[in-house]
Amino acid sequence: MTAVSGVGVPVAFPVGGRRLVVYVVWDRRGGVEDYIPVALAGLREHADRILVVVNGELSAEGRAKLEPVCDEVLVRENRGFDIWAHKDALDHLGSSVAEFDEVVFANDTWYGPVRPFGPVFERMDAQPVHFWGMTDHAREVPNPFTGSGVLPYHLQSFWIAVRREMLGSSRWREYWAALPEMPGYFDAVLKHEVVFTEHFAEAGYVHQAAFPQSEYPSKNPSLYDAAALVADGCPLLKRRVFFQWPPYLNANGVVGRWVIDEAEAGGYPLEVMWQDLARNVAPKVLNADAAMLEIPASAGATRYDPDRPLRVVAILHVFYTEMLDGMLDRVETLPDGFDLIVTTPDQARADTLSTRLAERYGTAVSWQVRVVDNSGRDQSAFLVGCRDVLLGGGYDLVVKLHSKKTPQDGFNVGRHFARQQFGNLLAGPAYTANVLAMFQREPGLGMVFPPMIHIGYPTMGRAWWANKPGFEVLADVLGIHVPLDDVSPLAPYGSMFIARPEALRPLVDHPWKYEDFGGEGAYADGGLAHILERMPAYAAGEQGYHSRTVANADYIATSYAALEFNLDELSAGGRGDLSERIQTLRLAGDFSRGRAIDFLRVYLRVHHPGLGARLRAVAAAPTVRGRLLRAARRLVRRAGALRRGR
Repeated sequence: MTAVSGVGVPVAFPVGGRRLVVYVVWDRRGGVEDYIPVALAGLREHADRILVVVNGELSAEGRAKLEPVCDEVLVRENRGFDIWAHKDALDHLGSSVAEFDEVVFANDTWYGPVRPFGPVFERMDAQPVHFWGMTDHAREVPNPFTGSGVLPYHLQSFWIAVRREMLGSSRWREYWAALPEMPGYFDAVLKHEVVFTEHFAEAGYVHQAAFPQSEYPSKNPSLYDAAALVADGCPLLKRRVFFQWPPYLNANGVVGRWVIDEAEAGGYPLEVMWQDLARNVAPKVLNADAAMLEIPASAGATRYDPDRPLRVVAILHVFYTEMLDGMLDRVETLPDGFDLIVTTPDQARADTLSTRLAERYGTAVSWQVRVVDNSGRDQSAFLVGCRDVLLGGGYDLVVKLHSKKTPQDGFNVGRHFARQQFGNLLAGPAYTANVLAMFQREPGLGMVFPPMIHIGYPTMGRAWWANKPGFEVLADVLGIHVPLDDVSPLAPYGSMFIARPEALRPLVDHPWKYEDFGGEGAYADGGLAHILERMPAYAAGEQGYHSRTVANADYIATSYAALEFNLDELSAGGRGDLSERIQTLRLAGDFSRGRAIDFLRVYLRVHHPGLGARLRAVAAAPTVRGRLLRAARRLVRRAGALRRGR
């Protein structure tokens, strides 16, 4: 080791020194996601010892994943986040810490190595510092967590490496001995992450970031400039890029798809990333953050590989027999070799359908017609009437369609809904082949379906309707622990999709009976059929399969134009970017009716001074008005911090 002088404290920096990694894991299911062994395997050649600290429970399967890539596993009570886990690790290690020249304190909030660790360790080994971080965060005024004061410059705590001189100091021991309790996320940030760097810097300890913020155009490159960091050789990619509140990322120009492209370019196994994200991020948030809408080509050469054909079964529930031929036209865009199952609610319809199928296909296509109870319509026909097919293991993909006419919503609305469903799934031979090619390219892709319907239906901002409470109960019964989306679920509205049967396993395994659906009169909002309509992407996520939305170019042209105009109208008025306006509206909606009215009056008073004369009656006394304004500002700042996940 080579010794140099720092600011007030001698520095001995390791050139080939002994390194310990303390890595903290938390998993909502008590397991270990596959990206974690990948990260630890990447660190293995650069660490003399790896200690994994697990917050909460650890399953036998999880332990089996960890043990080959670490030296010890310590399981502790889940309290105090990763900071108290690091404290417990230090207590557990005791005097053995002195055996190491450097200890890396890390957690599981990143994917890696998306670029090799080696060059970074080599570069930082040569730096005369007492501690270093992978990334840092600039000073901010005011502090975005509190709305006042200063957020100090700090190294980000998901990766901080500390060297022997600091590890052996009384200042180090005193810091951890006095570590305050951290019952909430904000406590962890404000009581440790943002004070750690300043605390030790003031004591004369020298620090540095491997990828300093000063070289990037934002205050927090790990979130805002993730793609640039990876391109510059940073081996870590923060998971937050894919679960941060989408309007906030949008306001800051962060595009998750570009970040994924950089990770893939470096050879990172994306399948472990997708598996983790599918299981642990609300699907609609992930769909937006990672830009997971696909627009397959409708002409030209396809990406489908006929040398690796997928075994496909199309399951059609037909109530309106006059729609059969149009549905079959769509099914026939599938590559040759598909099988066909048609379900219908009575024998008379079955006879009609069988005659048409025989005339159309003879024996050229393997087809059958099944009579099913119509209590749950297409949902029960699929999960009860075709359960044997879905569990049989004979197919790689299932195409679920039904004769959607929606006469109760009017001709134009019903026509659009049907076109939106069929056209975005099976638009034509080239388009359909390219949709299926997505499943060939992505083994972790569980299902695809059209984007949320919005033309003709008031889905935006309310698509859970009355189904969320029942969804939560049923998800618990089925063992689905994927986080739920807040405003609207990511779901195949209209209940048509293409999926791997294995991705639907939590739904299919359950022994449904027709009587569970409550009869024809129970097919209403909040009923089982409508709950199940919203559940497939969450069931797939629990299995580790991600979902994508798909749309053809013609539909996107119509849909985007309508969305843009409607969002423009909705966003008119007020100040700040769209994320700030959403925060204000959501905050108002969280209040009781009376408080919501109070808040909106204050909001208008702050943002639209011209309305002051009309609002003076709300808060005539200056002291009352001042209190209301201050309270409103605090609430907006707090809402913004919560939405940013900070």
